[in-house]
Amino acid sequence: MRDKTLPWPWAGLVLTLALLSQEVLLRMWGSEPSLTASLYRVAVMAIGVTSLVLILLPRRRLGYLLGFLLCAALMGWALWLQYGTGLEPCPLCMFQRGMVSAIGVVFLVALIHNPQRFGAAIYAGLILLCAAVGVAFASRQVWLQSLPKDQVPACGMGISYMMDTMPFLDVITKVFAGSGECAEKAWIFLDLSIAGWTFVFFIAVAIYALALIRRD
Repeated sequence: MRDKTLPWPWAGLVLTLALLSQEVLLRMWGSEPSLTASLYRVAVMAIGVTSLVLILLPRRRLGYLLGFLLCAALMGWALWLQYGTGLEPCPLCMFQRGMVSAIGVVFLVALIHNPQRFGAAIYAGLILLCAAVGVAFASRQVWLQSLPKDQVPACGMGISYMMDTMPFLDVITKVFAGSGECAEKAWIFLDLSIAGWTFVFFIAVAIYALALIRRD
């Protein structure tokens, strides 16, 4: 990744800066929120974050440590939002938290194991699987948040109640269907909600784990 003949991460970062400039123009022109706009913003930030990660890609074991610390920091921040500011997570948020935690555990085990390339590929596969599940839940929430208010579904049962009264597969189906509280945007940064940024994280961390396979 540090070969001078492969400058594409820098190109990706430059592209992101250009697209962010375009985003400023779109806001000045008064574009209305939509699913297309939400996906556009997610794609822009995913390209930028992934490119930056690949530019700064460390050696494998240090990379596992940084991946674990990032997941721990994200979970700490999520808990602070919940208990420090009173921002209660919706069911979709809870499943995304679960995937962030699972990825953190894989990074921690990989850090302790310090594998060679074959083992690194296995850990990357596990992280890719967790990230894919996380993307599914995050993308569903981004879609719900892009709906017009008259199309937002009604609020549903809490995750604790569902876990106590329903089979687990039914809980997953019910959560994935979404509810009104999942459509709220209680926190926004650079026009992306928590679900949008979580989507970006899952994409970036999957590519990061794959790139670490060759970082002996």
